[in-house]
Amino acid sequence: MDSFITIKDTVTTQIVEKKSKFIAKLIYVETEEEVENIIKETRKQYFDARHHCIAYRVIKDNNIIEKANDDGEPSGTAGAPMLKILQNNNLCNVLIIVTRYFGGTLLRNRRISKSIFR
Repeated sequence: MDSFITIKDTVTTQIVEKKSKFIAKLIYVETEEEVENIIKETRKQYFDARHHCIAYRVIKDNNIIEKANDDGEPSGTAGAPMLKILQNNNLCNVLIIVTRYFGGTLLRNRRISKSIFR
């Protein structure tokens, strides 16, 4: 396994785009089990949100395990771009969760992950 970059602390930010509210969290994780527990807790905390899109990369047995999920957003518009950001920056042991409260307007052809994570 080559070296990688990770984060020290959880970072949270939010934006509002056309009345939809996005809450983004970058969280340090070490295992897939930890990822699943955090996702469950996030779904409980923001139970009334429409989507909880995720991307993560963790080191397991000297290999990178990575996953992305759009959680009902149009395919390839949320999880995959966030995973690409992690890959391009060589970030591991990091979970990104973006929670969306739908504001009533569809956001066509807009890459929200770029505006949240620039």
